Amino acid sequence: MSTTPQSTPSAPRKILVLGATSGIAEATCRIWASQGASLFLVARNAEKLAAVAADLKTRGASYVDTAVADLDDTDQHPSLLAHAINSLTGMDIAYLAHGVLGDQAEAEREFNTAAQILHTNFMAPVSLLTWLANFCVQRHAGTLAVISSVAGDRGRKSNYVYGSSKAGLSAFLGGLRNRVDREGVTVLAIKPGPTKTAMTANMPKSETFADVDSVAEAIVSAIDKRKDVLYVPFKWQPIMFVIRNIPERVFKKLNL
Repeated sequence: MSTTPQSTPSAPRKILVLGATSGIAEATCRIWASQGASLFLVARNAEKLAAVAADLKTRGASYVDTAVADLDDTDQHPSLLAHAINSLTGMDIAYLAHGVLGDQAEAEREFNTAAQILHTNFMAPVSLLTWLANFCVQRHAGTLAVISSVAGDRGRKSNYVYGSSKAGLSAFLGGLRNRVDREGVTVLAIKPGPTKTAMTANMPKSETFADVDSVAEAIVSAIDKRKDVLYVPFKWQPIMFVIRNIPERVFKKLNL
């Protein structure tokens, strides 16, 4: 009598999450936890990090470990990342959700404020991604999924310091992808529009922003499909195409 062989369950994915207490990252991790993933979470706020980790365990994560760290401290990145990967015994996905909106008005007045926004949103991710990309290239596998922003597609007077930091990050991700794709490594640039999270709660018209759980679902799907760039919600892809192509003589007169 013939028998049908049973499929072997796939091993839980090993996922490193940097900036794990951000609203979008937390929502994404809830999905991964429900899939039984192994998670290593890094964030600055110890109390919030512990709460997120406990929640993910109850949602089905097969393994959760954490590290409290200030990701602006680039000198600590090599030891932090090595520790995280040792804890996970490998890494399938690195998810970077580390960033700040910053204070545009203050950044216009004070260079140090602008420099801090640029460091957090650009320099720190470049440090993390350089180490992680080299790790993945050595193994010819892995996905680097990074939250950038639609704000990086064109500088606007309302948030050009934040936007320029994200523009630099998106350009870096494009070049990194060009380098490592042939080595079997995926680089996903995630470009969310305004999303309802704690970070945006006090912004004007925040009630019209995208639902964070829907954004997280789109991110998980894009990672699974090994996409290169994700605009989320999708409507931002044609919107930003139009904004990028407005002639400068017109654009500079707009109140954006």
